[in-house]
Amino acid sequence: MPRMTANLLLLFAAIVWGAAFVAQSTAMDSIGPMNFTGVRFILATLAVAPFAYFERRRVSNPIPMPVIIKGILIGAIFFAGIGFQQMGFATTSVTNAGFLTAMYVPLTPVIGVLVFRSWPSPMIWPLVALSIMGAYLLAGNLEAMKQGDILMMFSALCWTFQIILVGRMVSKYGNPLAFALLQFATAGVLGLLFGLPFESLDVASLQGAWFEIIYTGVFSGALAFGLQAIGQRYTPPADAAIILSGESLFAAIFGAILLGERLTPSQYFGCFLIFSCILLVELLPQIQKRLRKSKKPAEASADIPA
Repeated sequence: MPRMTANLLLLFAAIVWGAAFVAQSTAMDSIGPMNFTGVRFILATLAVAPFAYFERRRVSNPIPMPVIIKGILIGAIFFAGIGFQQMGFATTSVTNAGFLTAMYVPLTPVIGVLVFRSWPSPMIWPLVALSIMGAYLLAGNLEAMKQGDILMMFSALCWTFQIILVGRMVSKYGNPLAFALLQFATAGVLGLLFGLPFESLDVASLQGAWFEIIYTGVFSGALAFGLQAIGQRYTPPADAAIILSGESLFAAIFGAILLGERLTPSQYFGCFLIFSCILLVELLPQIQKRLRKSKKPAEASADIPA
């Protein structure tokens, strides 16, 4: 798959996640965070299972058992990121949550270097700084830090490891939908294991959050996280993190369209910075390739004796 196509898949995932941000917050009015996580990802598992089955049928190298175990462990990290985020929504604002979740953008290349000795392209570092500045401006006036904000920061750390590990696994072993299925099933089971003993789950709570469950389970769950797994097979983790950070941009856009929210000039500038970083992640490698190609003929002509 061409890198541009992979990046477009990641961008579409960010769009879907941006629309889901409000749904994740409003669901807390009817259902507990762990049960919501469990139910939405059981639904996501059922939605992606047929596609993972057909993927397995047509590939010649299905995932070996030791790698399946690694996929389940990544699913546990995935669940932790989702769980911390959902619990954080109970005590923090959507504004704070949007900015703090975007902290996985600088954490991804940093953790990649410190833990995995994986150095990104030098161009990534200024784009990371610009995207975080854009997320801060888009957040507007951040409220005082609350308990939920600490949970959001833990969530961002989990997303960092999830992005890096998913990228490494699908690049090495392929089978992106199988890895998505493992993550969904693990998150669904763990969500219900942690939720059922402590939170109420009845018909009324499911009816109250039915739209949020379906949207976050089928669309922002099965579809968007599945596209993330596919796209990351062809896009480096640091680049993917910047593209996926567009969820904060699209959350603001959907807020304006669906909820009538209005942005200040500084927030519009934040949108511009994030969108510029997403474009540059795609365009700068293409510019570098063309510059390298243009240098080769010049070097070859210089080697020809007079």
